[in-house]
Amino acid sequence: MDAPGNPFGLGDHLELRRLNLFTGLVEAVGILERVMSEGANKRFVVRAPTLLEGLSIGDSVAHNGTCLTVEKVSPTGFEVVAVAETLAVTTLGDLGVGDLVNLERALLPTTRMGGHWVQGHVDGVGKIVRGVSRLGSTRWQIKIPKNLAKYCIVRGSIALDGISLTLEEVGADWLAVNIIPHTAAQTNIRNWKAGKAVNIEVDLLAKYVEKLLKAR
Repeated sequence: MDAPGNPFGLGDHLELRRLNLFTGLVEAVGILERVMSEGANKRFVVRAPTLLEGLSIGDSVAHNGTCLTVEKVSPTGFEVVAVAETLAVTTLGDLGVGDLVNLERALLPTTRMGGHWVQGHVDGVGKIVRGVSRLGSTRWQIKIPKNLAKYCIVRGSIALDGISLTLEEVGADWLAVNIIPHTAAQTNIRNWKAGKAVNIEVDLLAKYVEKLLKAR
């Protein structure tokens, strides 16, 4: 029998964690203390003292929207390894010491569901075109791969560097989001600038709908 109040229909949190579901609501912004090459892979030592409560080896944590497994926990942070394939299809390979990383632990059945369903599987990499200040917010335009634009709709959801955001406008190969100061202050958006690369994960539901329609 499913656990009471379990919105995902799963019997326990271990099964849910194997699904690597996230909400796109950043829990903490970590700082990269060390980046070490291990063959074709890279080991990241992340300083994130506010994320350590209950964190264990084997847990899944999204790093700028990329799901990685915790291999070591210290009093001030933890270590993860990104394999060559992950480095090739995300922005993680460009990270260096001192860079800020958006962090979110995998969902539990007891977690309040904000944002939207995010898997931590990056679909592509976009590039920031410009940021334009408005009264109380900033409109950011991001160039994206054309094959991802079909999954984007105005007022739909998207994850940029692991942040669940609402799409304000969508073009053939670009999108725009509006960021309030609180969101910028609580994420690495505070360091966004023209030319910066960002990880993109489009809405999971859009991909399921596409597959179902093709099957018909």
